[in-house]
Amino acid sequence: MALLPVGFFAAGLGAPDFTSASAVLNLLGRLAGVVGLALLLLAAALSARVPGVDLPFGGLTKLWRTHHLLGAGSLLLLLVHPLLLAFAASAWGQGLAFGTLFPPLSDRATWAGWLALLLMMVFLAPSFAFFGAPKYERWKRLHSLAGPAVILALIHTFLLSRTMPGPTDTIIWSLFALLGVGAVGWRLVFSRRIGRLPYTVTRVDTVADGVAELSLKPDRDHLRYSAGNFVYLTPFDTGLAAGHREEHPYTLSSSPLEPELRIAIKALGDASRAIQTIPVGTPVTVEGPYGCFFPPDSKARTAELWVAGGVGITPFLARMRHLRALGEGGDIHLVYAVQDESRAVYAGELRQLAAEIPGFALTFHYFFQEGPVTAPFLGTACPDLARREVYICGPLALNQLVRDHVYRAGVSADHIHSEEFELL
Repeated sequence: MALLPVGFFAAGLGAPDFTSASAVLNLLGRLAGVVGLALLLLAAALSARVPGVDLPFGGLTKLWRTHHLLGAGSLLLLLVHPLLLAFAASAWGQGLAFGTLFPPLSDRATWAGWLALLLMMVFLAPSFAFFGAPKYERWKRLHSLAGPAVILALIHTFLLSRTMPGPTDTIIWSLFALLGVGAVGWRLVFSRRIGRLPYTVTRVDTVADGVAELSLKPDRDHLRYSAGNFVYLTPFDTGLAAGHREEHPYTLSSSPLEPELRIAIKALGDASRAIQTIPVGTPVTVEGPYGCFFPPDSKARTAELWVAGGVGITPFLARMRHLRALGEGGDIHLVYAVQDESRAVYAGELRQLAAEIPGFALTFHYFFQEGPVTAPFLGTACPDLARREVYICGPLALNQLVRDHVYRAGVSADHIHSEEFELL
C-alpha cells in the first residue's frame, strides 16, 4: 500500500526531473515526502485496534511492531524531505535554499508541514531506543499528538502537492486520509461506544506477592475469546490511587467456557499496582479480544513445548484450564522459569492441571538455583524439542534466549511463537 503512491509518482516523472543534480535532489525530496506521508497514514490506520484486524499480522503485538516501524520510517523520511528540497534549491542560491526551509509566515502550507514534523518528533521519539523506554501513561499522552500531526501533514500536502499527474494527488491522499482518519474516529469515538463491554468485578484473589487475579461478571454480553487472548481493561473507580478510566492490556487467565472472565495482573506500574486492591463491585469495561498466540482451536494437534517466564504463565494457564474443561490433552511440555519457588505464580494449580490433562508434562526452572535457561537444560527436559511447536511468553530477555536455543536445536523459525507486551 505504501508503494501505491510511488507508482503514480513515477508515472508523473519526465526528462526534466533528471537533467541536473538539483533536479534529481528535488525528485528525491518529493519522493521522500510521498513515501513518508504514506507510511504516516498507514501507521495511523493500524492504530485503530479493531478486534480481529490484528490476526493477519500474527496478533496485536506484531501489528504494533509493524505500526512502530512505519512510524519511525515515516519520521526519518519526512525529516529528509525538506532538506533535500533545500539542497536542490541551493543551485539557485543560498537565499532560495533558506527560503525553501523557512518561508514567510504567510506561507501557511509550509508552516503546517513544519508543525506536523515537530509534533511527529515529539510523539515518535519513543519509537527509538536511543531515548529509552517511557512510562506507559506518558507514552499514551504523547501519542495523542498523532491526530493533529496527521491533519497538519494532510493540509500541507493538499495545498502544496505537485508530485502526481492530474487530480491523482487528491484522490490518492484522500483515500489514505480516510484510512487514517477512520482509525482515529474508531479509536476516539466508536470503540468507546460499541467496542467495549461492561463488566463488574466480583472477586479479587491475591495469587502471589504483587499478583492479583480479578474475576469479572458481564453486565450484558459475554466476551467471546480464545485461550491465550488478551484484552484492554478500563476500571471506573475514583478511589484508585492510579488508573481510573485508563485502559491497560492484560492477558485473560480464564477458559473461554467459564461464565466469568479472569485476568491476572502483576504490579508493574502505578495503575497495575493500584488495581491489586480494586474493590469488589467496581464497574470496568473490556475491549478485545486481541492476539493469536495459540492456534484458533483449543486442541494440540502437534507436539508442543511451552516456555513461560514469571507472569508470562498466564496464557498457558488459560489454555490448560480450557483443555481440562474440554477433557482434552496432547503431547505438551511446559517449562516454567521463575526466580525461585516463591515467585512461581499458580504453582499448585499448574501441578494439579498437569496431572489432570492427558499427555501433559510440567518442569520448573529456578534462576536462583540453576541460572539462566540453557540449551542443555531444555534438551534434557524435552529431548525431542526439535520436532515441537514452541510457544514462549515472558520477559523479552527470556524470550530471545529461548528462541535462540530452540532455533539452534533445529526448530525452524515458523514453528517458534512468542508473545511480548511492549508499549501496548
